Amino acid sequence: MPGMNKQASLSEIASCLAGYDPQALHVALAQDFIAKLLPSPQIQEKVALRESLGRVLAADIISTLQVPAADNSAMDGYALRACDLSATTETFLQIAGTSLAGSAPSSLVQPGHCQRIMTGALMPAGLDTVVPQEFIRLEGETVIIPPGLLRTGDNRRLAGEDLALGQVALSAGRILKPADLGLLASLGLAEVPVWRKLRVAILSSGDELRSVGEPLPAGCVYDSNRYTMWAMLQRLGVEILDLGIIRDDKAALREAFGRAAREADAVISSGGVSVGEADHTKGVMAELGEVLFWKIAMRPGRPMAIGRIRNADHQAILFGLPGNPVAVMVTFYAFVREALLAMSGASPAPLPMLRAASLQPLRKKPGRTEYQRGIVSRGVNGQWQVEITGNQGSGILSSMSQANGLVVLGHEQGNVEAGELIDVLPFDGLI
Repeated sequence: MPGMNKQASLSEIASCLAGYDPQALHVALAQDFIAKLLPSPQIQEKVALRESLGRVLAADIISTLQVPAADNSAMDGYALRACDLSATTETFLQIAGTSLAGSAPSSLVQPGHCQRIMTGALMPAGLDTVVPQEFIRLEGETVIIPPGLLRTGDNRRLAGEDLALGQVALSAGRILKPADLGLLASLGLAEVPVWRKLRVAILSSGDELRSVGEPLPAGCVYDSNRYTMWAMLQRLGVEILDLGIIRDDKAALREAFGRAAREADAVISSGGVSVGEADHTKGVMAELGEVLFWKIAMRPGRPMAIGRIRNADHQAILFGLPGNPVAVMVTFYAFVREALLAMSGASPAPLPMLRAASLQPLRKKPGRTEYQRGIVSRGVNGQWQVEITGNQGSGILSSMSQANGLVVLGHEQGNVEAGELIDVLPFDGLI
């Protein structure tokens, strides 16, 4: 994380956003605000290739060689000159030898001849096409090829057709996937430059919360939010610092947030940001840094805190999420996920949406974004369809568990008729 250089204050960022209203903030404006608040990653490290899966590439990878290094065969078959082929009658070619993968190229093959060749073997000089072995007849040392079967260059891999010398093979900001590791290996790279893993602290606040395994007194509930947050963060490949449940006590909250500011790049809390809740959480957040408290025009997840908390020369970005379990998940995916990826050095693409037909009418007030839990399936006509999971209360976590996607109803959108196409954010690969 960067040191305490001159930064735009939260009020300066807000002043640049047309229509900014912390009491009724549009989802898109909140996302824009957060994007302007985030620091860039600062610390790079090199990791072994097999340790780089899921890490964020810190520099462009430039190809230092051609891949493949030379023309080679894409098939087991026979290499030949296309000009030797007859367009109207069978072609008869004599076998001049064999080319094996990993062997030096053979000597010049004379016209009217071909070479037995294995997949990956270098193309002999002068030969430009490969006929797969299953398409020919073989009579002794003669290969017989039907007319009209091949075009010049068929089944030949050209030098550099995968990667050219000097080409950007992978760009900085990419989250490395399995295919990327293979690509890097094809360039002979044993180590990869990546950004240091982001460190994220999580905590839940509230006197009514108990950890799993503890007795549950009357009026108390088990803390599910930390487990949900931990699981969502696991998908992002960050380092997680679990600070546990913090009671509504000013000293305990100050210690927890202070530790988070010392040891983490981002802090995610749940609870303590709604109207009517204990004032300690809000007060400590504001005491340790610069924090705004928003009412976002969305459902679920209206209350949220955003800002910076500081300790000595280090600071962490704060995301104060609501206490209701579903609201935690919705606000995480609406605001926090992409922000953490950006802080990690990634260049995240917007999450893909499906268009699906609603199987039922939906009530919706214009003027806020709504996220409803849905079950997406294929209809008999092959089109995507979605039905709501039932009770959409922000504390009904079981409906989130039953769902396989979130129906996203836009800010200006009104009631939805049965059969109308609506946006759905699939959970597959996300949660």
